[in-house]
Amino acid sequence: MQNEWLWLVMLLANFFLIILAYKLFGKWGLIMWIPISVIVANIQVIQTVKLFGLAATLGNIVYATSFLVTDILSENYGKQEAKKAVWIGFFSLISMALLMNLALYFKPLEGDEFAQITHEATSTIFKLMPRIALASLAAYLLSQRHDVWAFHFWKKRFHKENQLWVRNNLSTMISQLIDSLVFVIIAFYGVYETGILLEIFITTYFLKWIVAAADTPFVYWGRKIFKKGNFWVK
Repeated sequence: MQNEWLWLVMLLANFFLIILAYKLFGKWGLIMWIPISVIVANIQVIQTVKLFGLAATLGNIVYATSFLVTDILSENYGKQEAKKAVWIGFFSLISMALLMNLALYFKPLEGDEFAQITHEATSTIFKLMPRIALASLAAYLLSQRHDVWAFHFWKKRFHKENQLWVRNNLSTMISQLIDSLVFVIIAFYGVYETGILLEIFITTYFLKWIVAAADTPFVYWGRKIFKKGNFWVK
């Protein structure tokens, strides 16, 4: 159960860091979290662990929290600010992939064993296969754009304050379904048999679904912070 407890700790750490960033920097603290989440997720994704009896990657938590951020932005600041944050995340993801892959073309210092080791380790983390990179970019853009649209679609139908949990969960859970489906199909279709492909999809979505269900209190917390407006860094 060690991994499961650590997973829970990491989940809460992500949520509280988002709230802290919002409390410190206001709207820009939320927007700042988007590039943090997509970059960290693409580093953590190489680490595969066993959770709840299923094989999973660690990047699922921090990536899924980006949907919490866009929902808080949508609720408090409107659709345009949420869309801006999505594009900032997309730009950050492309920039990281480009700059880190360019760095890999440098030759490490000859005779320096540590330089050789770090070069190989960096290559393992950042040398993305084109198909995986395309899958990540497509899944991110499609799911995040849908999340912003869906939040406001459901807000028109469930506009009351006590219905925030409805629009939050309906938009996020469907968006993460799109994200998981697009990524798995583009990245792994034809690579694995159908049964394995389905298992990867179910595992990925299941963990993101848990994050989506757990983030509801933090959406309400984000709205409370917005109403008070006493951000720490002016």
